[in-house]
Amino acid sequence: MSALGALLSPRSAAGSTGVRSRILLGLVCAGYSVGAAMGWGSPRVAVFMGDFGLAAAALIAAVSCLLYARAVGGRLRPAWLLFSLSSLMAACGNAVWGWYEVILGVPVPAPSLADVFFLCFAPPAIVGLLVLAKRPVTRAGWICLGLDAWLIGGSLLTLAWSLALAHTAHLAGAEEANVAPAALSLAYPLLDIVLVSMVLALHFRRSGVNRSAVNTAIAALALTVLSDAVFTSPLLRSTYHSGQLLDAGWFAGSLLLAYAPWAARRAARAPGGPTPPRTVSSRPIAGSLAALTPYLAAAVCTLGILYNVVDGRRVDRVVIFTGCTVVLALVVRQGIMLLDNISLTQELAQKENHFRSLVQGSSDVIMIAAPDGTLRYVSPAAAGVYGRDAEDLVGSELSSIIHPDDLGRFVHEVRRFLAAPPHEEPTTRIECRFRSGAGDWLNVESTVNRHQGGLLLNSRDVTERVRLQAQLQHNAEHDPLTDLPNRALFTARVRQALGGRRASDPGTAVLFIDLDGFKQVNDTIGHQAGDELLIQAGRRLQDSVRAGDTAARLGGDEFAALIVGDGTRDQGAREYQVHEIAERLRLTLSQPYRIGPNEVRVAASIGVAFAEPAISPTDLMRNADLAMYRAKAGGKDRVELYAPQMQADVVRRSELATRLRSALRDGEFALLHQPVVHLASGSVAAVAAQARWRSAQGILFTPAEFLRVSGDDDRTAELGRWLLEEAVAQAADRARAGHPVAVSVRLPAARLLETGPPLGSVEALLTRHGLPSGALMIEVADSDPRVSFDALEQRLVALRRLGVRIALDGFGSGFAAINALRRLPIDVLKLDRNLVEGVVESARLHKITSGLLRIAGDLGLQSVADGVDVPEQVLALRAMGCTHGQGMAFSGPLDEYRLRRALVRGEFPVPGVPGPRPVMAGGSIPLLTGSHTETPVPPT
Repeated sequence: MSALGALLSPRSAAGSTGVRSRILLGLVCAGYSVGAAMGWGSPRVAVFMGDFGLAAAALIAAVSCLLYARAVGGRLRPAWLLFSLSSLMAACGNAVWGWYEVILGVPVPAPSLADVFFLCFAPPAIVGLLVLAKRPVTRAGWICLGLDAWLIGGSLLTLAWSLALAHTAHLAGAEEANVAPAALSLAYPLLDIVLVSMVLALHFRRSGVNRSAVNTAIAALALTVLSDAVFTSPLLRSTYHSGQLLDAGWFAGSLLLAYAPWAARRAARAPGGPTPPRTVSSRPIAGSLAALTPYLAAAVCTLGILYNVVDGRRVDRVVIFTGCTVVLALVVRQGIMLLDNISLTQELAQKENHFRSLVQGSSDVIMIAAPDGTLRYVSPAAAGVYGRDAEDLVGSELSSIIHPDDLGRFVHEVRRFLAAPPHEEPTTRIECRFRSGAGDWLNVESTVNRHQGGLLLNSRDVTERVRLQAQLQHNAEHDPLTDLPNRALFTARVRQALGGRRASDPGTAVLFIDLDGFKQVNDTIGHQAGDELLIQAGRRLQDSVRAGDTAARLGGDEFAALIVGDGTRDQGAREYQVHEIAERLRLTLSQPYRIGPNEVRVAASIGVAFAEPAISPTDLMRNADLAMYRAKAGGKDRVELYAPQMQADVVRRSELATRLRSALRDGEFALLHQPVVHLASGSVAAVAAQARWRSAQGILFTPAEFLRVSGDDDRTAELGRWLLEEAVAQAADRARAGHPVAVSVRLPAARLLETGPPLGSVEALLTRHGLPSGALMIEVADSDPRVSFDALEQRLVALRRLGVRIALDGFGSGFAAINALRRLPIDVLKLDRNLVEGVVESARLHKITSGLLRIAGDLGLQSVADGVDVPEQVLALRAMGCTHGQGMAFSGPLDEYRLRRALVRGEFPVPGVPGPRPVMAGGSIPLLTGSHTETPVPPT
């Protein structure tokens, strides 16, 4: 709780209320004292206030103690009931006294009923004090309590008897007629002596519960007894009358007793609980006074005897008897205390031996430091924990074994701890490093306690725990394979670089790095080799960045680097510098990797994004990721700087992909067919089915556009199934309409290996729509390195047995084309459009294309050139021996209506071919003949 909060708390309000109550009590008592000193203005008022005023005050005390006793329970409840009874007796005595003096107007007789009530005041108060006292736990304690009371009472009796009571008793013996008044004169002081004895004897034994209430009650009774002692003095007794200043003592004692329990109740209601004990320094003083009480009592008794001797009088027998009993009680008490001390000494020795064995056998190191920081004691466990003998540490400075970097924090924590109240913070815990005997530093956790102005430290070695925590923290923030920072730590480093004094530095850049071709390494030589490649790549990346930069592995084959800005304000120079760093990283990561007996090569695509004002770490990393993907899409093995247009492209592709998901369901896809023309005759040999997506905005997308942005393999597979089924259905309709032309459908190799389509569905489609199996040709698209050639070969053999013809699409591109031609059952080679586009202009491509067509002719395969757009390409391809062509030189993709019109016409004009030809005359791609169980395999 803050200081202001403490001042404003309810506890403070309770404290202020208590101050006001004490001030009001003091004002009332002072007002009564002034009135008594001034005689109250008239004798009648003085008598009334001296009798009924005291009775009212005592009655208030009785009611107050009674109400408090009924409101609370516990062990102290009988004490307040007895105090209530004692005050009631005083109230009754003063009321009787007032009855005689005020009502009847006569002097109070001696003895009277008032004396009976007054004499009954002391016994309940004495018993109440016994209840308030801390009860002795042993029989010897009870005996000592009685002896202490008699020592005090006997000494006071001796002194009082010597000063006044002997004279009163002598007068009573001389005048036998006044025995009762004399007895009363002796009874009052004797009861007061007993009460004073109990007050003094119990003062050092009072209970710790409601200490303020007990102290207030003792003070009230002491004030009352003091007033009684003055009243019983022979000098005042004869001249006393009601309304004198002496009544102020009784009045104040009664009101003080009435206030006592409610002061305790206010303390109990305070939010902070009971008031903490006072400083420890007061306890030795109180203990010393308690120990000196018997000797002070004996000294008072001796003083009473000396008074008789010095006065020249014969020593009274009462004084001798009382003095002897006091001395005897003192001897007995000292004997008991001696035996008790012997027992306590033995018990203390046993406990000391017990705790010494605990300390010396403990695995923790216990050290005691003096207020100046010097070690006064070190337990033997220091040899095992610190590797240093305890004797070597004793006498040295505590600061000499603490690490210099931890010393300031240690001193600050110790000062704070010592300044805190002990009842609020009895201990504290400090962790720092201690020097061991071997010279290294140990992580030590110490529980610190106060000890005679110094410190008591209970220390244990936690070095292994600290190391384990550091290792766990390291594992949580680093990649387990490469030991580079992981994504979480890298993000934190980026956030740190973008904040603080570097917040406005535009030179900070993030690099996202992806290893091109890493998957082929896993697929060809195994995942263990792939892990080794990642380890080497991570090591190269770590060695290539600067000391203040951060290299990280984000997962898989993706790495990242944080290039911290150097404060350069020239943005162009900074971009050039970071681009040079990225190019150097690309070249370093693209160097061959030696993995066992293999030499592996991979490339690196790197995206770079620079920090901008108020950019978040997430946005900066996203920008670098976008630039990296642009580098991969641009041909891989390159560095690409982020541009805002990249984000716009991502948003556009995301929106397009979202619309694509619902396009199939909403029927937005259309099927077009492009004629495949026989180059020798111009006749239509087949039609190639192509999907087009006409969006709700009227935009017509080609497969290359919408498949590139879809990023959804499931949606692409669904589109492939739709394309196959729609192409077979429309081909069957055309055959029934008298246009039996074959249809070719392009499918990725990965789709051919699915357990469902096309193998399970092709036969069902052909049967359901009544299309001859030879009228369907499947173009095997691209060679995916993830596709197993063995599985693909088995699937294509099964399809050929159904009568489906197989075309190898994109022949002439990629590294797997020759291998596919060697192993797969192929009927038609479809030349890649990249070869066809340059066949006229490039002599090199002309020779390559001519060679490929020669291979196809030698294998007995048909050939189809894709992308034949100009007449010159038609002439060149036909001269090379190409049998079929497909492209804008003949026709673009046609809808069903235009396709049927083209089929009715039957042929397209071919450059260099004179005159019209019959429809489909010798120009169709021949149907396969023979049994479906035998598959003609091209020669290898």
